Amino acid sequence: MIELEGVPELVDPVMVAAFEGWNDAGDAASAAVAHLDKEWKGEVFAALDAEDYYDFQVNRPTVWLDGGVRKITWPTTRLSVVRVGGDKPRDLVLVRGIEPSMRWRSFCNEILGFAHELGVELVVIMGALLGDTPHTRPVPVSGVTSDPDLARTMDLEETKYEGPTGIVGILQEACTHAGVPAVSLWAAVPHYVSQPPNPKATLALLNRLEDLIDLRIPLGELTEDARAWQVGVDQLAAEDSEVAEYVQSLEEARDTAELPEASGEAIAREFERYLRRRDGGDGAGAAYLRDAPSDRTRPPKPKPTQRPGQGPDGEGDNEDSGPPGPPDSSDD
Repeated sequence: MIELEGVPELVDPVMVAAFEGWNDAGDAASAAVAHLDKEWKGEVFAALDAEDYYDFQVNRPTVWLDGGVRKITWPTTRLSVVRVGGDKPRDLVLVRGIEPSMRWRSFCNEILGFAHELGVELVVIMGALLGDTPHTRPVPVSGVTSDPDLARTMDLEETKYEGPTGIVGILQEACTHAGVPAVSLWAAVPHYVSQPPNPKATLALLNRLEDLIDLRIPLGELTEDARAWQVGVDQLAAEDSEVAEYVQSLEEARDTAELPEASGEAIAREFERYLRRRDGGDGAGAAYLRDAPSDRTRPPKPKPTQRPGQGPDGEGDNEDSGPPGPPDSSDD
């Protein structure tokens, strides 16, 4: 039985989750939840028992010193709550941890137990995958769900993915079977520059989360970090003509694929986002990272360990020029 002593009654709570590992290219998703926790000073109220879900030879505990006393931090998943004020106050339940090594059904049931006890109205799970996307363009973020009604009401894609999946897909399906509305947000990280961190992808996930739950998120230094990341990639790659040609081909394919999307409705939506950020005091800085490509940016060479067009850790071939479909569903 789950007991939540000390946790106040929550206002319109939304659960936002991310897990390090296979579903977290460039650490983009876990960094997004960490950012929410930091900006809103989240208070941890529960942690799952590490013995139940983790192989400590895969995810090893760490030893550290606290005033000369040796302490151990075990790999686990923690839940915290943040209260967001403003005109429309609401609470977020943040779930952040490492993809479990075992007993995934029990893991999801435990998360859903907390969601039920807290009255969570929506679960948003964030992930990041490797894709054929140029780092010089805005980061593509897909919003998907297994619920056709939710797909219609929230303007999301109904998932059609088939293949290997991770804890993000398992948790989303567990929510669906339990009757809890659930959405997955997937950022596509350039496969040729996959090393963490990737603040540009983290920022893109937070921007999409803002739109999804109609909540303004303070970005802190994240906008500048994302700008610096792109400049750094430019500087590392400017000398390689072969890579420059490869990125140019990705840019052309991306621009061609997105040309039909440049409709009046799409432009109006983006302008509304810009106005909301400007009114909130962030100015055009966030819009820069959404909209302003850098034609001269050049990345490092692709790593040989992953083929272009694969999802995280080699998931799913993709012959199209865009990023692969998000690995967001599974078979029980």
